Amino acid sequence: MLRPRKKYTVHDLRQLKGKRCLTHIHVKSPEEAAAAEEAGVDLMSCSFDSPEAQARLPRLVAAAPNSFLSAATPHGLASPEEGIRVGFRALELGASSVYCSASPFIIEAMARERIPVVGHLGMVPRHVTWTNYRAIGKSPDEALRLYRQMKDLENAGAYAAELEVVPHRLAAFLCSQTPMILMSLGSGSGCDTQFLFSCDILGDYDERLPRHAKAYRDFAAEYRRLQDERVAAFREYIEDVRENRFPEGSHLIDTDDPTLDEAISLIRKTL
Repeated sequence: MLRPRKKYTVHDLRQLKGKRCLTHIHVKSPEEAAAAEEAGVDLMSCSFDSPEAQARLPRLVAAAPNSFLSAATPHGLASPEEGIRVGFRALELGASSVYCSASPFIIEAMARERIPVVGHLGMVPRHVTWTNYRAIGKSPDEALRLYRQMKDLENAGAYAAELEVVPHRLAAFLCSQTPMILMSLGSGSGCDTQFLFSCDILGDYDERLPRHAKAYRDFAAEYRRLQDERVAAFREYIEDVRENRFPEGSHLIDTDDPTLDEAISLIRKTL
């Protein structure tokens, strides 16, 4: 009989730094969370940036009870106090840690309250108006700025940081220069975790796959096939009703003649 796997803590992750690269998937549904845990994925993350996502978090935790799950806070936290409130709410609902792309000013307040916080470095989708969608750190000056930003997060108390679309050798060097867990999203294999979104792995959309991602299945084609099957099934149902082929005898509930006659007689007396 297989023993349940141990659920990681931040302490465990720190002990694993430099020993092996952990697998890390962003999941969107309880079904994906359950599949990731069954498959043996090390870490998961999820959204926590809308009422729907916040309501979903307990179901993700229940679906993968032995997995470390980070919840991504809403963009635009207005104050350190709001960051603390949102962070504790995520932990109360079962998250293992909180992802936050806010400034070190807000992250520091959250970390002071012992909320495990994951920051974000490199290309931050929420901040692309300042950078455009591109690799970050390709010039010496930008690499130095990235290093300083990493140290700012480290000094603010973040235990980890997502490192998105950074040249892979620079990413490996940065990982060696910090005790934080660096989570590579498109930044090569020299970081502490290898991070992908479930939608990329499953290929469940029709847009072009990001360069840094790999699709292991083609769920988009399966979704299209299922939609075609829905339409076909509904058309068959319509045709069966029109041609009096549905319902059949096996779909009907009946009663014996005397009982029906008595029921109708009683009804008619009330008319």
